[in-house]
Amino acid sequence: MKPLAILVDSFADEGLTNAQMINAREIVSRLDPDRFSVTMFMVESPDLQLTKRPNTRLIQLPRRLQTIPLLSQFVFGRHEILFYLKASPASWWYMKLRRLGQKRCVTVGTVESQTDWRDETITAPTIRLLEDTVLRCDYLFSNSELVKRSLAANYARESEVVATGVDTDFFTPDEDGPANRRPRILFVGALRRFKAPHAILDAAQRFPDADFVMVGDGPMAQELHTRANGLPNVIMRGTLGRAEIRQEYRSADIFLFLSRWEGSPRVLMEAAASGLPVIARKDYEPESVIDGKTGFLVADDEEANDRLARLTASADLRRAFGQSARLHMNRFSWDVVTRQWEAIFCNLASESRRKKARS
Repeated sequence: MKPLAILVDSFADEGLTNAQMINAREIVSRLDPDRFSVTMFMVESPDLQLTKRPNTRLIQLPRRLQTIPLLSQFVFGRHEILFYLKASPASWWYMKLRRLGQKRCVTVGTVESQTDWRDETITAPTIRLLEDTVLRCDYLFSNSELVKRSLAANYARESEVVATGVDTDFFTPDEDGPANRRPRILFVGALRRFKAPHAILDAAQRFPDADFVMVGDGPMAQELHTRANGLPNVIMRGTLGRAEIRQEYRSADIFLFLSRWEGSPRVLMEAAASGLPVIARKDYEPESVIDGKTGFLVADDEEANDRLARLTASADLRRAFGQSARLHMNRFSWDVVTRQWEAIFCNLASESRRKKARS
């Protein structure tokens, strides 16, 4: 049987750390090559997992002026499904052509954050572009139940939930490493106000007998660095590569992430897969954390500090939560999630073929 042809609107570049691009690479690298042929784009060195995958075509793009070559593939490429459509000028033109009757394939979009847009980087023009591209796809998929409800409430669009995955073969506990002399608390994320990185420094001030490590960069970096200079138990690591972040997870005892507005944060899953108990906020209902079993979900900073005190005081509790967190991540393994996508692609293609046969 001829493989189902999928065009993925994402870059295969190994060095790109954008969450959606990482997710696309993880899915594509695991798709059965006998059943799915995939086309992706690249600008620089591609991910080795993709270059080794049979039935994978990587199209070289220039660093600039990418709209025309992208649009050309959207319009003339021989694919049945266009997956992971991004908000870009090329996708804007393509969706406009589709509204004029140039509809040749099924478009599939993913929504990975709540749609009451709060990230300060999402400007009004960006929101309009999202509305004219991703949110106009034939089918939408949310990465959590909360995101699904947000999409329905704000745009009256229905979606199916497919969770974000985690590489449980790469992110693993360090069973043989030496125990830390003092509890080591880790934060990984963009240094943006809604991610609440300042709350990590507040906690460091409150818990002088624990060490705090912050990984990430962003608009608040200078402000946080200045404040951290007065806190001897804080280490600011900046931006790290995937292997270095893995080591930070494996070296930590607790993962503290007090962002108030998310979809389904990948870092919570990576931390849990690494055997860390997680403290996160209830606001976005993270399904990767089971309150009281794999970590704690808290309503405010005071509750977060109370739960942090419990975890820093008990190595046994940290160990029990970490083991449960690792087991919980089996349901979010990229291998499991990719099998879901394979079934979805086959169903969408079959439905599209039936519709074309009737017309």
